[in-house]
Amino acid sequence: MNGRLILEDGSVFKGISFGSEENVAGEVVFATGMTGYEESLTDPSYKGQILIFTYPLIGNYGVPSKEYWESDRIQTTGIIVSTYNPTPSHFKSQQTLSDWLKKEKIPGLEIKDTRVLTQKIRTKGTMLGKIIFKKNIKLYDPNRENLLTYVSIQKIVKKGSGKKTILLIDCGAKGSIARCLIKRGVRVIIVPWDFDPFNSKLHLPGEQSRHLEGVRQLDGIVISNGPGDPKMAEKTIQTIKIALGKKIPTLGICLGHQLLSLAAGGDTRKLKFGHRSQNQPCILVGSPRCFITTQNHSFEVFKIPPGFKTWFVNANDGSNEGIIHKKLPFMSVQFHPEANPGPQDTEWVFDAFLKRI
Repeated sequence: MNGRLILEDGSVFKGISFGSEENVAGEVVFATGMTGYEESLTDPSYKGQILIFTYPLIGNYGVPSKEYWESDRIQTTGIIVSTYNPTPSHFKSQQTLSDWLKKEKIPGLEIKDTRVLTQKIRTKGTMLGKIIFKKNIKLYDPNRENLLTYVSIQKIVKKGSGKKTILLIDCGAKGSIARCLIKRGVRVIIVPWDFDPFNSKLHLPGEQSRHLEGVRQLDGIVISNGPGDPKMAEKTIQTIKIALGKKIPTLGICLGHQLLSLAAGGDTRKLKFGHRSQNQPCILVGSPRCFITTQNHSFEVFKIPPGFKTWFVNANDGSNEGIIHKKLPFMSVQFHPEANPGPQDTEWVFDAFLKRI
């Protein structure tokens, strides 16, 4: 079936469907990575977005089992590709990308010249859009609501074991964040975005309910990635403010970087078209080192909070990519140190955080 991508400026792009024939609306963005479409599609940071893949061939290696996903479902609203490969070849493939999209009711359009589409967004900035087949629908701006309510965990979960306990605030966390912490021998307690660890009791299987601090149980906090405008997550920001006041070691990742900055007195704003790829160069301030990173975000920190200094800077546009406190164990990065997809060059950030603890 033929479908259409219609942008808010009135531009119309015709395409051939290879997914579900669902009418959807959201924010149209592009990603420049060459591989890792299954990790990108299951990244909760893409909630509410129609994702354009600039790499021309998508679907080549099919879709692996859930253990390789970053969440338990596709998070994007829809996808746009130049050429879809219906005959994947990979020993871990369990289904085609088309079958996966149809099962999860996610539309996919094959629009040949994704270059023109990407250049338009790069020039004019991120735009709202919709994929329609038979009937028309209204545009939808995902940044006008708190998307964390859709992607955050609903119940408290404990994973791993070790002498140190890390509280992972799930604002739409990629599964690889917990996996990176667990393989470093720490106990991870994953809580919803609006959970108050300082005035609530944990109810963990096989353990007596207890306050975290009452048993000196909490060694550090990690604030995850997630979708949307960080200023919508007011409850998370308040929790971080308390944690900073108590001098609990804290690490922010992606959205978590923005939330930590807001909680500490900094400020955020929306980028023209954001960073979405596995090839974003970030310079470690004070050194000649440039790391290639995985990123997926629309907003940036433009005002560094008091007491912090710039840790990383984007080599392309000069935007902030990380902050670190001058004295206390607080730090955050805009990129994804856990990668997946992408280079794992900055996974050492987890080690630096645990060392500060």
